[in-house]
Amino acid sequence: MSKENVVVCGANAYEEKYYLNPAFSKMPQAIKDELQIMCVMFTQDVGGIFLVELDENGNLQLRTEAAGEDFTFDEIGSALRIKELQRTKGELFRSLELYYQVIVEGTKVI
Repeated sequence: MSKENVVVCGANAYEEKYYLNPAFSKMPQAIKDELQIMCVMFTQDVGGIFLVELDENGNLQLRTEAAGEDFTFDEIGSALRIKELQRTKGELFRSLELYYQVIVEGTKVI
């Protein structure tokens, strides 16, 4: 049986809300701020819902969703934006993966 992905944070353009998983609340404030800005800006640019998740192996995944009736969601723009984030925020994403493995799960010994 595989575990479900763990949502680190996300933003929802429909409800204009941002969410940070309480398991990550002890991260430095600067990282939490950077994640919030990244998520909110993503949904402002392309719409829909944007999630930063960790899979069962602790690998970071960026995922988007759109409501079926949302014809304003920019699917191509979201794919391009995700590629840009993977390129420009790689160090942040690796830090999140390590934080999850060490602090949240306690599975990795440094």
